[in-house]
Amino acid sequence: MNLSNSPRAAARSPLWQSVCSQHDLVHNSGVVVWLDGAQVALFYLPQAEGKTLYAIDNHDPQSGAYVIGRGLVGSLKGELVVASPLYKQHFRLEDGYCLEYPQQRLRVWPVRLEGGQVQVDVAND
Repeated sequence: MNLSNSPRAAARSPLWQSVCSQHDLVHNSGVVVWLDGAQVALFYLPQAEGKTLYAIDNHDPQSGAYVIGRGLVGSLKGELVVASPLYKQHFRLEDGYCLEYPQQRLRVWPVRLEGGQVQVDVAND
């Protein structure tokens, strides 16, 4: 097998871009940042087990409005979700899938805290 054709060889290295300070985050809530022409909702859940920071598209596909960052965060069927503030559909923070409408999905970005900065992987297209 040619290594250049393998899925591993095609994977891109992360390209981290700082989007805000950790101090800009609101515990258990969302804030919205502008990232290369997209509105990205950041959710900081410091009491969650495991992963505590999520980056998900701010655009609600049901209403067409940019409101996901204002949604309520909770747990549904053992999944961390955000409820859209307009039609109340639930999107999983981990992968963006809608629980009520499986054909709907929000884009998610890898995100991390590095030296007090929130960084999003912009190579993840």
